[in-house]
Amino acid sequence: MERVDATHRIADLFAAIDAKDADRFMAFLADDARFVYANAPAAVGREAIRGAVTGFFGSVRSMSHTLRHVWTMPGHAIVEGSVHYVRHDAREVTLPFAVVLDGVPGPIAGYRIYVDGTPLYAA
Repeated sequence: MERVDATHRIADLFAAIDAKDADRFMAFLADDARFVYANAPAAVGREAIRGAVTGFFGSVRSMSHTLRHVWTMPGHAIVEGSVHYVRHDAREVTLPFAVVLDGVPGPIAGYRIYVDGTPLYAA
């Protein structure tokens, strides 16, 4: 039962991200969570993570994640998929990603995103 609950919770997490809803996203995280996007410096704690996520949400018009695989184990999950972005200039970019989550099904204590975001911001 825990595996099904974790998978549903992860789907809800990505729905919050796709909605660019920082409040909903933050509700999934522990107070002292550590968040890392690609090779950016880690954001630690609610205030830092909210700032990082809000800034990122504002940098794109929209995003939509397709979750291809979700592997769960006690306390952890790995998510693999693709994310489709629409930039503010209306250009569209789709990137493969992997996310490693610690503290699943929640609250999430570690959130690491492995993606090459270079094409998203290329001229």
